[in-house]
Amino acid sequence: MRILVVSDTHGKNKKLIDKVKAIKKPDLIFHLGDYVGDGLTISKALEISPIIVMGNGDHPSSGFKEEEIIEIKGKRIFLTHGHRFGVYSNLNRLFYRAKELEADIALFGHTHIPIVKEMEGCILMNPGSPSSPRGFSHKKTFAIIEIDKEIKVKHIEID
Repeated sequence: MRILVVSDTHGKNKKLIDKVKAIKKPDLIFHLGDYVGDGLTISKALEISPIIVMGNGDHPSSGFKEEEIIEIKGKRIFLTHGHRFGVYSNLNRLFYRAKELEADIALFGHTHIPIVKEMEGCILMNPGSPSSPRGFSHKKTFAIIEIDKEIKVKHIEID
C-alpha cells in the first residue's frame, strides 16, 4: 500500500498535484489538515480516495474529525493535525497519544517542518508543507508511506 501524506496545503495544490502525477501513483491520500477542502481537491485531481483530518485552520463545521486511527496491513496509523499536542515544543504528548492508541505510526502536521523520528517502536512523521515550508531547509515537501510487512517513509521535495 502506497500512501500520499500531505498537510498544511493552505489552498495551494497545483505544484503538489503535478509532482505526484510525475511519480508512481499512490493508493490512498492522507491529508492532515489546514485546508481540508484541499484534500478533496487533491483527491479529485489524482483520482485517489482521501482520509482527511481537520487542523486548527479548518472550521469545526467542516465535518471532519480531529483524529483518525486507520489499520492497513496490520499496521495502526494515527492521523492528527498536531496542534492539540504541542508539537512545536516537543513530541511527547503526540507520542503518548499514539501509544495509547497502540499506533505503529503517528502522522501530524501543523509545524510545516518535515520530520521522521522513532520513539519506542512508534514512528512519528510530519510531511512538512508543499506550499508554506518552515524550518532550516525551507523546502516544500510531502511524504510517501509504503506499508507492507514494514512501514517505509520518504519525504519528497517539490521544486
